[in-house]
Amino acid sequence: MQIGEAAQRAGLTVKTVRYYANIGMVTPRQDAATGYRDYGEGDVAKLQFVGKARKFDFSVEECRELLGLYEDRNRPSREVKALTLKKVGEIDARLAELQSLKDELSGLASACDGDHRPDCPILNALSGG
Repeated sequence: MQIGEAAQRAGLTVKTVRYYANIGMVTPRQDAATGYRDYGEGDVAKLQFVGKARKFDFSVEECRELLGLYEDRNRPSREVKALTLKKVGEIDARLAELQSLKDELSGLASACDGDHRPDCPILNALSGG
């Protein structure tokens, strides 16, 4: 199938599918007559796999590693679990950072009267004042 259909079936954009092909995440067959990439069912399955992994915020390199583990039927599942638990820890750290930012912004918003006067603690804090 051509890239448009492969992208649609994988739930990705054509640009994303082209990128994954260019970096070797998938290796579609090259049609000798037309020069177009020809995506098979296996390519679509890999694209779906990578798309789902990216939604869990795995990096491209982490996706490459996961895909390698997925394709290796002799791999121990502990490697997959270790990668996943590492990602959970990273997400927890980001959540804590976002909660801290939210708390700080909420405090600034509460300190601002939001009236007709120009004095604004929010702008003062953003400007380093």
